Amino acid sequence: MHDELTREDIRKMQQELDYRRLELMPGLIEEVKRTRAFGDLSENFEYKAAKQAQNKNRSRIRYLEGMIKTAKVIEDRSGADQVGLFDRVEIYMPEDDETEVIQVVTTVRCDPRKGLISKESPFGRQVLGKRVGDRFTVTVSESYSYEAEIRSITKGEDDGSAPLMGY
Repeated sequence: MHDELTREDIRKMQQELDYRRLELMPGLIEEVKRTRAFGDLSENFEYKAAKQAQNKNRSRIRYLEGMIKTAKVIEDRSGADQVGLFDRVEIYMPEDDETEVIQVVTTVRCDPRKGLISKESPFGRQVLGKRVGDRFTVTVSESYSYEAEIRSITKGEDDGSAPLMGY
């Protein structure tokens, strides 16, 4: 399976990968060595914490390497009047009588609490390609769906401001 990423996603991932390999890893290795010297490893909390941090870093490195290796580079090809990647979209939710502004982003940069919605989420899939005035239904599950309407679209670009998701 290939993850659909923008060139900026890959650039940000490579930047994090370089940081983790060249700056973070040497410090973590030294911390493991330092805490190992404290004695009995079975009761050495500092050593266990250092090993845990080192393993978490290695895991993230493997994740980033895999994502970069299998990435399919995508570009926004939406029309001037259609919702595309990185556009800011004002959405009206009739059920709640509320309006919110979202930005459709790639999966590795989503953060729904900040209005950054994955293009692969049920909501993101419905919004992409829509025009001002379009109404659509978002199906969350077999038993729940809701209506929404596009109120405005402000064309955007991948300026790198949306950070990568951590884990």
